[in-house]
Amino acid sequence: MNTNINSDLSYKINLVRKLMVVTAETKGFTNPETIKYSEELDKLILETQLIGYYNKAAVNG
Repeated sequence: MNTNINSDLSYKINLVRKLMVVTAETKGFTNPETIKYSEELDKLILETQLIGYYNKAAVNG
């Protein structure tokens, strides 16, 4: 199950990153849409880090 979660998160991170880059290139770095994608990317990365932290804690007891 963790593999599916990690795969899904990885897919979402890559998708949102691409959307953010394209939006920044076409609309600018301070455009609200670019900022929205940046914030969503931050949340997804944090979620990935938390999953890794809790998985490591579970393994180490």
